[in-house]
Amino acid sequence: MKAITLSAPSLQAFHATTLPDPVPGPGEVCVRLRAATLNYIDVAVATGAFPVPSFPLVPVADGAGEVAAVGAGVTSVGVGARVVPHFMPAWQGGPITPRAVAALRGMTLPGSLAEYVVVPEHSLIALPPHLDFAEGAALPIAATTAWNAVRAASLRPGSVALVLGTGGVSLFALQFAKAAGASVIVASSSDAKLERARALGADHLINYRATPAWDEAVLALTDGRGVDLVVETVGAATLQRSLGAAAMGGTVFTVGFLGGTTASIDLLPAIIKALRIVGNNTGSVADLADAARAVAAHRIVPVIDERFDLADTASAYARLAEGGRHFGKLAIVH
Repeated sequence: MKAITLSAPSLQAFHATTLPDPVPGPGEVCVRLRAATLNYIDVAVATGAFPVPSFPLVPVADGAGEVAAVGAGVTSVGVGARVVPHFMPAWQGGPITPRAVAALRGMTLPGSLAEYVVVPEHSLIALPPHLDFAEGAALPIAATTAWNAVRAASLRPGSVALVLGTGGVSLFALQFAKAAGASVIVASSSDAKLERARALGADHLINYRATPAWDEAVLALTDGRGVDLVVETVGAATLQRSLGAAAMGGTVFTVGFLGGTTASIDLLPAIIKALRIVGNNTGSVADLADAARAVAAHRIVPVIDERFDLADTASAYARLAEGGRHFGKLAIVH
């Protein structure tokens, strides 16, 4: 089969190659991959910021395709089914465990930049019928994370959410929050991106470059109350303002670290307002299935900013690594 391998922690270390076709064993499914989408964890692997056991490897955690063959005992899917494999196949449900994070597609297991991949039957969910393969490939990390954020804050009609930035997780959180009946504030440094977010349903827009004290702007928009959910995608650089923007009893859902991982914060807002600061490492296969059902029920279409050919993998990585240019997800189509 054709594949792209990463031979070293470098954005110049991608190579087109041919590997043996994988064969599914008992309880396993061979998926013919049709598309992949990039996440910052993929760039972290490719730059050495996230350690992996060894190189070369087939990179990219998230993908989607169709079942090409099944192993003995497989009953839940058949050949031709359109499916999405979770990138943490050992995490079926419940709290995260060390075993769950030890098996990661694109890091410790073969990833999505190959024609075929063999995965456990129980790690697959059905691709929502209204999505194409690139849109389906956006679900495992970004949609699952956003779904867990909205669920953690129990958003409902009358709730208010704040999402930072316009990457994949942020836009899914916007779409899920609107589906729950909540109002959504989007903060970005780009007026053009903010207008695109408005078209997706954003109720209020804040350019945080023009308004550095964006937490105060959030309080003004909510008559001093604050928001029920902050989807904190940046990290240390914005965490204090996220605490300030949250309402009494609100949730600050932390998923990003582009702005650093070490924060010195004033704990008083968290204590006085009884905030919930929730860390997240994506979610389980069950969480992915729930997110996909919500996507199907509300006819949510993931935002794919640009689609690259497999031969242009390095260009796709370079675009994501630049930061701040894309809106939604970047896809690599087989």
